[in-house]
Amino acid sequence: MGDGGEREVSSDHHFKINDEEQELPHISQAFHVFARGGERRLMQDIALRLSKYLNLGRSLALPPAPAPHSAQLDCGGLCSHRCSLHSRPNVCNRACGTCCVRCKCVPPGTFGNRELCGKCYTDMTTHGNKTKCP
Repeated sequence: MGDGGEREVSSDHHFKINDEEQELPHISQAFHVFARGGERRLMQDIALRLSKYLNLGRSLALPPAPAPHSAQLDCGGLCSHRCSLHSRPNVCNRACGTCCVRCKCVPPGTFGNRELCGKCYTDMTTHGNKTKCP
């Protein structure tokens, strides 16, 4: 070791633990480079403990639960915003709610942008042949 604080490194995969040399191929490559000298033993011990901890964690960890299906929209909240400036908000909310459930989409903003929800939203009509979805 030089006086500039430089250290020699080793990439051994063999560790001497309790006077018994062991090869630990399951340790990540990140743990294979350690300082030589007084700190080598400490680093080997830390690497071994960390490796055992990580391996133990893998064997006991349960797989994550599947995420809930995100197809559910908050039609009430989305339609409430969409119809907030409408002259007849109750009528708008009712129509918007129907369109949201059927098309699984509510366009952004308070008006326009209907084409962003696709053909289902733009082509739905009332009995009077007017566009249904706000």
